[in-house]
Amino acid sequence: MLYGFSCECGEEVDARRIALGYFCCLDCGDKQAKQKRFLVANFNKQGYELFYNPMDLKFTNPKRTT
Repeated sequence: MLYGFSCECGEEVDARRIALGYFCCLDCGDKQAKQKRFLVANFNKQGYELFYNPMDLKFTNPKRTT
């Protein structure tokens, strides 16, 4: 198995993973994916709005009853 890069944690990253554009190991990649969470919604005649909590998107519906 070919290795070509060390991750921030010191673990070797597989060359096939680097070829796909991932420069971190699976564990560090999982941590990074959990940190970056957001949702972009497009509203009619208003544009895009960024939400970090998906529950906030429910409150933008004017016809919501509960």
